[in-house]
Amino acid sequence: METRRNFLKKTAAIAGGVSVMGLGGTSISGCSSSKDPLFKISLAEWSLNKSIFGKSRQLGSEEWAKLLADDPDALLQGDIKHLDFAKVAHQDFGIDAVEYVNTFFFNKATNKNYLKEMKTIADGEGVKSLLIMCDREGALGDPDDAARTMAVENHYKWVDAAKYLDCHSIRVNAQSEGEFEEQMKLAADGLSRLTEYGAKHDINVIVENHGGLSSNGKWLSGVMDMVNHPHCGTLPDFGNFYLGSWEEKGNEWYDRYVGVEELMPYAKAVSAKSHNFNEDGTEKDTDYSKMMKIVLDAGYRGYVGIEYEGPDLSEMDGIAATKKLLEKVRGELANKYS
Repeated sequence: METRRNFLKKTAAIAGGVSVMGLGGTSISGCSSSKDPLFKISLAEWSLNKSIFGKSRQLGSEEWAKLLADDPDALLQGDIKHLDFAKVAHQDFGIDAVEYVNTFFFNKATNKNYLKEMKTIADGEGVKSLLIMCDREGALGDPDDAARTMAVENHYKWVDAAKYLDCHSIRVNAQSEGEFEEQMKLAADGLSRLTEYGAKHDINVIVENHGGLSSNGKWLSGVMDMVNHPHCGTLPDFGNFYLGSWEEKGNEWYDRYVGVEELMPYAKAVSAKSHNFNEDGTEKDTDYSKMMKIVLDAGYRGYVGIEYEGPDLSEMDGIAATKKLLEKVRGELANKYS
């Protein structure tokens, strides 16, 4: 099984939700009312990565990385096109909000005609564009000052694209190198500078637990405290708590429930990661009921994004199974949190 984190990072070395309670309980937009569901469900585009990339997922790391740098569109060999994502979310799953992934339109961030087409399709389906997940734009906590600055500036175009698409955030990675506290300072520096740019456009910069120290809830919450900006927050992912490096295949994991609890005070979106399901429809690795209680106890009432990465079910079936489970948990918890 290869996650987005592992898939993207292994090539990087070669290539060189909207009703949300934010920091301090601040409402981002779309505040819930008594008529709204306990939380809403969105769809992360990575759930369809195999269907969008197609056979290019089988390329070697060097070739894949080179194509992403030189001709990103050549990687899009699947049956589902990026421009159809909002349609698939709405027409196949009845989902009205989406989370884009930048590698599916990697060379289109400044192409206003393309972004206009994305927006027109989403609006036509009645689908909200929530955020853009941004990868492969450099390490925001790079120890090298020039490289860190370049990484910050590389993300500007995605802030601009998110603004055009009416998103509330871009999701970034807080990757760095060095000792625990030094990485914290470096990541906070890069995030602070990018957040200042995002704030000018009313776009949030949110960090996902996505491997390495970013999957240490204590570390990432410490970074958030250092940045201390209302436009900077987290995107807690139920499953991304592997503490090893991108290249390693070890077994060092942070407690996922502790991690999500530590990250929820800063959350501006939530990712319901799923891989494998039991016969009764529950997720094998994550107790969704327990996890959603942590999310709701933090006061979060925004979108929870489906991100299926399992090896057994098809992507379409995995998305459907995750949606069904979230709906079941939502129904069971509705009275307690009404």
